[in-house]
Amino acid sequence: MEEIGKQIGYEAEICGKRLFVCSDAALFSPRGLDAGTAAMLAHIEIAPGMKILDLGCGTGVVGTYAAMCGAEAWLADVDPAAVETAKKTLAANGVSGTVCLSDGFQAIDAAGFDLILSNPPYHTDFAVAKHFIEKGFNRLKLGGRLVMVVKRELWYKNKLEAIFGGVRVAHEAGYAILAAERRQLQYAAKKKKSK
Repeated sequence: MEEIGKQIGYEAEICGKRLFVCSDAALFSPRGLDAGTAAMLAHIEIAPGMKILDLGCGTGVVGTYAAMCGAEAWLADVDPAAVETAKKTLAANGVSGTVCLSDGFQAIDAAGFDLILSNPPYHTDFAVAKHFIEKGFNRLKLGGRLVMVVKRELWYKNKLEAIFGGVRVAHEAGYAILAAERRQLQYAAKKKKSK
């Protein structure tokens, strides 16, 4: 980490754009751009005017990049340190966004997202990822996509297929980048009632 004008962080280049990422030693990947996040961003296109949610934003690198591309950026994290750091990252790059302290979608009142992007935390019970996928479906506009980068592909692939009805998978740098598009108003597979 380096100090640039009183901000602690690092510089990163994402798809031709240079940005300064503010950091905090307690947050994920505090010393440089995570390879999974870089792989995910290399597999998406962000156009001006898109509405994008960086879910589990950490330092705010994804949301800041989206804002630099001209998107309406929303950033959310359950960690107060992440929320403050994400605000600093946006400001350090001269862009703005809506930053929410939120456990998943609980404090986010917006919907109609074009893209929800997440490098989800890895939990053995997948509870966080399950919430992100199920609630994310309802926050996307029709034609909107949920994109996740993960190491453990099978569970995510199966869950996304069950909710969205399909998923595209790309592989890069040891990660799986999964993209699922909302094509209908209801989940693809309804939960079976137990007898």
